[in-house]
Amino acid sequence: MPFYCSFRAKLGLLVATGTLASCMQVIKPGREFTRYTSGAVSNYAEQSNWAALPTRHYSADAVPYGSTLRDQQQTAIADVFFVHPTTYYGRKGWNASLQNKPVNTFTDRNVMRKQASVFNAAGRIYAPRYRQATLFSFFDEQSESGHQALALAYNHVKAAFQYYLTHYNQGRPIIIAGHSQGTVHATQLLHDFFDNNATLCKQLVAAYLIGYHVKADEYQTIRPCEDSTQTSCYVSWNAVEWGKEFAPFAGGVATNPLTWRTDTVTATAALNLGGVPQSFNRIDQHIVGAKAYNGLVWIHPPTTSGYPRFLIPGQPELHASFHIADYSLFYLNLRCNAVKRVEMWHNRDVSR
Repeated sequence: MPFYCSFRAKLGLLVATGTLASCMQVIKPGREFTRYTSGAVSNYAEQSNWAALPTRHYSADAVPYGSTLRDQQQTAIADVFFVHPTTYYGRKGWNASLQNKPVNTFTDRNVMRKQASVFNAAGRIYAPRYRQATLFSFFDEQSESGHQALALAYNHVKAAFQYYLTHYNQGRPIIIAGHSQGTVHATQLLHDFFDNNATLCKQLVAAYLIGYHVKADEYQTIRPCEDSTQTSCYVSWNAVEWGKEFAPFAGGVATNPLTWRTDTVTATAALNLGGVPQSFNRIDQHIVGAKAYNGLVWIHPPTTSGYPRFLIPGQPELHASFHIADYSLFYLNLRCNAVKRVEMWHNRDVSR
């Protein structure tokens, strides 16, 4: 997976200097990847192997408590294929089991409710459970185990997407979305299914490739979105403290989620329709402004609680990142934009 390898090289700079090595060792699996049994690719005909399906009630159907937002999947004309971020930090294997109940519960209560729910006004949400790679995989510079674990994880995501296309999609427009590890796999899905497939590319409303380093020339035919209504394109950002750098994510595409442009014009907090904190119990209007710069989106730290930094004890140079809050800081802007892009896709499709 070339995309993963390019990012791994950036992380290698940090590991090589000892920046992450000490704290990461505590979550390193005890044996190399090849010493574990990989098993067969999951059967995605089994509904239990999905974290979200529009035919059943899941955490992705939620809306912030006390808000007037509504889940609109039943009437949506589009689909959303969402790949969740890392929620497995275990040492007992390089990849999570789909039957790991604590991991599945954490996935549902946190990222599915607080990230995937962004899209439940725009489309019917399909989100596979997959043999996600453990967090240490991204910091493994001593062997090929991390790379192999991520490759295994992607094989499951790919199988789930193929099952979705065959059994669920029926030619409907598609939003691809992910965060962090989920974006690693979502980025590869665009390579394998969309970039050189004119039919699927026409079905692509947009890809929300958030929380990872995605290059401006990542694809042959798919380009970064340049405004709020463009379709068959992708957006990406990584939120960091204003004026700070975060080496692993710098230099990629940075879409300002308040303007949906890739220029460096500062967008004031007045354009922020509302963030939703980790408690998922309110909407904070005008929580932060944003400026896209060098693959990052700069924000001033919110004065309201609930939008955590990427904290690793003893590693203050990493504290500039608001990785965990990439979705929540711009929750309503994301929600409204997904709806708008679906509407624009539909209007253009009708006029063809």
